[in-house]
Amino acid sequence: MEVIRDGDRRTRPERAAVVTIGAFDGVHLGHQALISRLREQARQGGLDSAVVTFDRHPATVVHPERAPLLLTDLDQKLELLAGQDLDRALVVTFDQGRSQESAEHFVADTLVERLRAGVVVVGQDFRFGHGRRGDVSMLAACGTQLGFAVEDIAPVRGPVPNSDGSFALSPGDPRGDVISSSRIRRLVADGQVGQAAQLLGRPHELRGVVARGDGRAGPLLGFPTANVEIPQAILLPADGVYAGTYQRPSGSVHRAAISIGCRPTFYGPSARSVLEVHVLDGFSADLYGEAARVRVMERLGDQQRFGAVEDLIVQIHKDVEAAQAALQGWRGC
Repeated sequence: MEVIRDGDRRTRPERAAVVTIGAFDGVHLGHQALISRLREQARQGGLDSAVVTFDRHPATVVHPERAPLLLTDLDQKLELLAGQDLDRALVVTFDQGRSQESAEHFVADTLVERLRAGVVVVGQDFRFGHGRRGDVSMLAACGTQLGFAVEDIAPVRGPVPNSDGSFALSPGDPRGDVISSSRIRRLVADGQVGQAAQLLGRPHELRGVVARGDGRAGPLLGFPTANVEIPQAILLPADGVYAGTYQRPSGSVHRAAISIGCRPTFYGPSARSVLEVHVLDGFSADLYGEAARVRVMERLGDQQRFGAVEDLIVQIHKDVEAAQAALQGWRGC
């Protein structure tokens, strides 16, 4: 997938494209369904396939007080979009100037001039431009004037809750709720990472660099951990203990017990929880300074405060055993 950025030299594509636009935070199953339709349109019409996305969430500029924590950073989002077999992605720098851009100018400059849009595929509730004045009907009117067609896609719904509280994945089932980034963020924030994974199509992944912690985990507790520093803009699951995986820069992936929280036995509440990963199966290596990818797959329990370190060690043993059991059938992700 070719990635084009605002500062790149403008070269109009040789072929027209089927284009869609969005923040695409998480590149979840709803996004994937829309992109699948885009690819189908491109294949049928002999056109390229392209997405327009943004270098940051637009709300960070327009309504910073309401801006959400994100499921994916820009690099991860582009990797996920590349996995959708697209021809190109245009990354728009969303700053104060861009936030004032009219919907009409965005269509003429970005969709037509830069991407040579022949068809634009968007969700039925799509809004864009200054003041969110642009919608599907306005986009269609522009298309009539500028020579492109517009197709609006109904929201993708699912999965459907079972009577026991579990979910059956059926993205097209009209009984399900709309699959959206905001819905997935709520699930992650509540620690419901298994349900979030069903809507993402994969486990929620956190990326960061391994930093030095307080040095207690290995010498004092007997369970060495990697303290992974996650960017402030990225959404952490609710405080708790989880089973998941740890991926090294080499690509090797290892089972892991994961702790997210303020380490209540040693510290009081903190503004930002800490992500600590204990790699299972006797793994031993110096991880400091390396870029880590942590996939959070199943919640095992809450963070607890203990009056004695010995009690904490007993609980860690239980948590590690629970993580091993939860990941027993894991064969890769």
